[in-house]
Formats: sequence, C-alpha cells, structure tokens
Amino acid sequence: MDFESALASLFAPEGRQDPYPAYDVLRAHAPIFTALDGRWFVTTHALTNRLLREPSLRVADATDYDGFWPDWRSNRGVASIVLSMLMTNPPDHTRVRRAAAATFTARRVAALRDVIAELVDELIDTMPPRADFMSAFAYPLPIGVICALLGIPEADRPWFRQRAADLTVVLEPISTEEEMRLADVAGRELEDYFVGLIVERRRAPREDLTSALVAAHDDPDGPGLTGHELLANLVLLLVAGFETTTNLLGTGLAILLERPEQAGRLRAEPGLAPAFVEEILRYDSPVQLTSRFAGAPLDLDDGLALPEGAEISMLLGAANRDPERYPDPHRFDPDRPNIQPVSFGGGAHYCLGAPLARLEAQVAFPMLLASLPALSLAGPAERRDRLVLRGYASLPVTTG
Repeated sequence: MDFESALASLFAPEGRQDPYPAYDVLRAHAPIFTALDGRWFVTTHALTNRLLREPSLRVADATDYDGFWPDWRSNRGVASIVLSMLMTNPPDHTRVRRAAAATFTARRVAALRDVIAELVDELIDTMPPRADFMSAFAYPLPIGVICALLGIPEADRPWFRQRAADLTVVLEPISTEEEMRLADVAGRELEDYFVGLIVERRRAPREDLTSALVAAHDDPDGPGLTGHELLANLVLLLVAGFETTTNLLGTGLAILLERPEQAGRLRAEPGLAPAFVEEILRYDSPVQLTSRFAGAPLDLDDGLALPEGAEISMLLGAANRDPERYPDPHRFDPDRPNIQPVSFGGGAHYCLGAPLARLEAQVAFPMLLASLPALSLAGPAERRDRLVLRGYASLPVTTG
C-alpha cells in the first residue's frame, strides 16, 4: 500500500474496518505531513502527545462555524456539540470546564462503583443464551451509569440510545444529509428533555450531576454558566458518557474472547483489570482521531513550522500503535510497562469522563468472565462505519 492509497483508505468504508495497516504506512511516511487541501496529519505517539498539550492549539468553535456554516445553529444536533465545552476555547472553555469538573468529581465517580456492579449483575442475569453483546450489555451499562449520574429516571433510559447514536455523527468528518437530519431531530428531542429535567431539578434538587450543574448555573457568585452552556453540556455529558464506553466494552470483550489465555488470566486475577483496560484502549482506541487548529505559528522539530490557522488531525489510533513508543505494537499485551494511550486526548481538552469509562470497564470485564465462564463469540461481528468513533454495531455472543 502506498502513501496516497493508505490515506485515502481511511475515508472509505473498507479501509475503516481495519485502519492499522494504513496507519503503519502513514507513520513510516512522516510523523506529520500535509495533504487533502492543506490539512496536517499527525501519526506518532510523541508528537501527538505533545500537540494535545500545546496551549497555542485550539478547537473549532462557534466563531469558526459562523465563518463556514452561518446557519449551523439551526441543526440542534450540531449546536448541542459546538456550544459544549468539547468545542469551546479559553477563556470560555476554562470557565465551563471548571464548573463541570467541580461537579463531576473523583469522589462522585468512585461512588458509582457499586451502581456499576449492580447494573453489571442485572445485565448478566438477563442476558439470553445467544445475544448481541452490544444491545444486551455494551449499550445499556454505560447508559444506565450516566443516567444514574445525571439523575435520569430508569424508565427513560432506553429512549436515549438511538438519540445519542444519531447525534454522534456530528463528530465525524464524513456524514450524509440524512444523518445530519437525524442529528438535528435527536438534538431537538434531547434539548427538550433536558429543559424539562432542569425545571424539575430547580424545583426539587437531588444528589445528582444535573442538580449540581443547575446550582452552578443559578449561583450568582458561580462560574457564570449560560443557559445555552448548561443545556449543551448536559447533552454532551449524556452522549460522551456512553458512546466511547460502549465502544470500549464491545471492543474489549472481542479482544478478550479472541484470546482465551488472556481472558483466563483476567478471570482468575480481577486485580489485573486496570492494566487490561489500558492495553485495550491502546490496542484499539474507541476514539481514533481528534482535530485542532493552530492559533499561532508553531515551530516543530527539524525546522518544520505549522502556519497559523493550520488544521491538524491527530491520528490517535496510529499514535497508540507507534513502535517507537510500544515495541511490537500490534500484539495485545497487558503486561507492557507504562501503558499511556492517548485515547482520551490530553491537555485542557482531556476527556472529563475518562475515569468513569475506565471504572466501568474495570468492573465489567472481570465480572463478565467470572459469571459467564463459557462466554464466547457466536458469529461474525459488524463494525460501525465510523472514522472517529470506532466500535461494533453488533457483536454476537453465546453464554454457554
């Protein structure tokens, strides 16, 4: 595969099924290169890790969207993402992130361990002998957890799955008109739902994240969250809180069931779960790409400079399998020393929900393997056709 073919394959369904051979070619070509009308692509772990933390880089925000898509606010799926902290720059990002971090605390996440374990038990008990793991477990677990965190009633949780799935197409660089229409519908329905929930929590606060964010919004001495910011970040927390975790659970189980000796180790020693989860994140990241823009000219090594305004696509999946950082990178090895995947980004935009995603996987995998010792793959899996958010549409399994 030559360089041009490798790059083109990432933008084709067949190439996205397994992008890692293309990543190898692109990484061998250069740690950073420009193509496709001036876009820069970053392929190595070292440079990705550096640029994720580079303060002069910025994300595309509302001002950028005003320039190339003046009526973007009319698509409420797009608006709910663009107006969230995911696509906001300092000083607004700093202010909103601080408010969210003050409510989405390590203590609040740690307190969910028992909730996660109870949900895992329930899902295992109700899993049929032959099941699609994605529908039976990988979707309902993180939806249940994030909804418990936000204070969403249990009866409403199944309603969120399709809306969240429809909305995440906004994060992809390639989408159809129909997908964007569905994203708009999903955004409107999710906004309507959270408007009602905000009213309810303002009337009767509870010990949940929604109440905490509403209080932060209403506090005259607080961070000054606007109504649009409150609404957009509630939608973001819901969508981001389950989408990447769903991909992590499905991908992780497939990796383990394809390697019975590793599944056996984790079954026998559940304390190995943190190392296994980090290697799963490295080996097949649930997020494959993230983008930034150069807010000012940026000098790199070897005399290379990024011009102001340069669009930079960091290939997280390529970075995680960089042989300079991880010898024999295409081998799944949870015993690797110092596994530090870039799957959740880095710097100011490091994923706020990363500790929760990790905790869900660390609890779920040992419990699944111990409770269902005969769990195995039951047929060909189907990948979702996505470049950014990598995971399975279906993963057939049998429990015995």
